[in-house]
Amino acid sequence: MPPHSIGSGTISFGLVSIPVRLYTATSPQNVSFNLLHAKCGSRIRQQTFCPVCNTTVDRNELVRGYEFAKDQYVRIADDELKKLEGEASQVIDITEFVPLAQVDPIYFERTYYVGPDKGGEKAYRLLADALAQSERVALAKFVMRGKESLVLIRSAQGGLMLHTMYFADEVRDFGEVDKGASAKVRENELKLALQLVEGLAADEFDPRRYEDEYRQRVQDLIQKKVEGQEVTTAAPAPPRAQVIDLMEALKESLAKRVPSGERKPPAKAAPKRAEAAPAPARATAAKKAQGGKK
Repeated sequence: MPPHSIGSGTISFGLVSIPVRLYTATSPQNVSFNLLHAKCGSRIRQQTFCPVCNTTVDRNELVRGYEFAKDQYVRIADDELKKLEGEASQVIDITEFVPLAQVDPIYFERTYYVGPDKGGEKAYRLLADALAQSERVALAKFVMRGKESLVLIRSAQGGLMLHTMYFADEVRDFGEVDKGASAKVRENELKLALQLVEGLAADEFDPRRYEDEYRQRVQDLIQKKVEGQEVTTAAPAPPRAQVIDLMEALKESLAKRVPSGERKPPAKAAPKRAEAAPAPARATAAKKAQGGKK
């Protein structure tokens, strides 16, 4: 089934305008459940309840409120918010081009595929090729559903992708988190860790190698219950032992994960030279040898 466009817009850089359409790039496959009444098995309905009036409230009776102090609210009407929304412009105005490596992935929020709209094919290809050859990405602002968003446009898979991003004040500071700076890592520990990394290294990322095994187990459980089969619960996995010796843990990891042919064998120690016998002992040995001759 062809992807469904969620909206249109115009990418603008310099005097070039590119009519485009946006498409959702991801589709989460989480298993969702409904809440049922355990007694009769019927699906429940959630209601909005006012504890002061002791009554159920219809949705058309609700208003928005912002809590500015404990149990104190200021009311905000929908039309007041509507007036504050960004201008309903479909223009994605590029402000600068930066190297992708300079953008921390922590700022990425959601991803959309971007395709050319009618008449924008040549300009679309021009931007996609220019971004690919310059190895840069475009940063722009775009109003989506009334919310102003910071977006990043990059060349990928022969086309363009658009990522909505968090603003700087939406990303929490990492500076207050302990990063183990007081721990001292020995050089031989680092060498073993690097050897383990190299042994598990791959030249490219292949997402097909990874599957959501938990989701598959949930779906299998559901299917068995639908078919009326008896479900046997697997025994829990044994807990991992606490790491006591970091060097031993690294060595054991190398032995299990890295094929022996890829590990460099340890350098062989030089053979020990036999120690010379003391002088008196040598003299005694010589006399015995002479006495034994006939």
